[in-house]
Amino acid sequence: MRLDLLLGTLLLLCGSTAEANIYAYTDSSGVVHLTNVPGGNDRYRMVMRTPKMAVAMARADFNRVAKAHYQALIRAAASRYGVSPALVNAVISAESGYNAGAVSPKGAIGLMQLIPATADRFGVANSFSPADNINGGTAYLAHLLRVFSGDLKLAVAAYNAGSKAVIQAGYHIPPFAETQAYVPRVLAYYQQYLNGGGKAGGVNPQSMAQAAPQLIQVSNP
Repeated sequence: MRLDLLLGTLLLLCGSTAEANIYAYTDSSGVVHLTNVPGGNDRYRMVMRTPKMAVAMARADFNRVAKAHYQALIRAAASRYGVSPALVNAVISAESGYNAGAVSPKGAIGLMQLIPATADRFGVANSFSPADNINGGTAYLAHLLRVFSGDLKLAVAAYNAGSKAVIQAGYHIPPFAETQAYVPRVLAYYQQYLNGGGKAGGVNPQSMAQAAPQLIQVSNP
C-alpha cells in the first residue's frame, strides 16, 4: 500500500482534539508505522500536519460508513441487556467515533473505550473485537443504569468517571471538566439517534473537537 493511502486512512481514523499531526517511521523489516500520538518515541518524524476542521470532516465521513457496519452488533447487544440502541450508539460516537482500533492515552480500548479492568469484569476477551467490545460496553451501561435507578445522566457520568465518583459527588455529575463536557455530548448524540438522525456530519464540529485523543497505528508490511 502506498504511503499516501496509509496517511489518508489514518486521517480518517484519528481524533481532532488538536491538529492531526501524523508521524511515521520505517522499522528494520521495512514496515511503515503511522500514528497521530507518537508518545515520546523519537523514531517518529512528522509527515503531515492537518488543520482541525479538515480532521473533523474526514472523521465524520469515516463515521458514516463504520456506524452502519456495526448496527447489527449494537442492536443485538442492546436487546440482550435491555439498553436502548440509541444510547449505545451515543456512547460509541462520543468515545471512539466508531473506530474499533482506538486506544486512549489512559489505555481505554476499542469502540466503547473499555479499560482493562472493566473489560475483565464483563468478560471481554478481546477489546479490539467489535462484537466483544460492544457486548461488554453495553453490559456495563446496563449495570450503571441499574445502579443509578435508570437515571441516564448519572449512568453516563459514571461511564466516564466511575460509579464511585458519581456517588461521592452526592449522586450528581462529578465536578470534573471532562465529565461535565462528556455527559451533555453523549446526551446530545442520544437525542439525535432517538430522533432517527445520528449522522456524524450533523454533529457540531466543536463538540467533536472535545473528544479524547486516540492512538491509532497503521502498518504497511
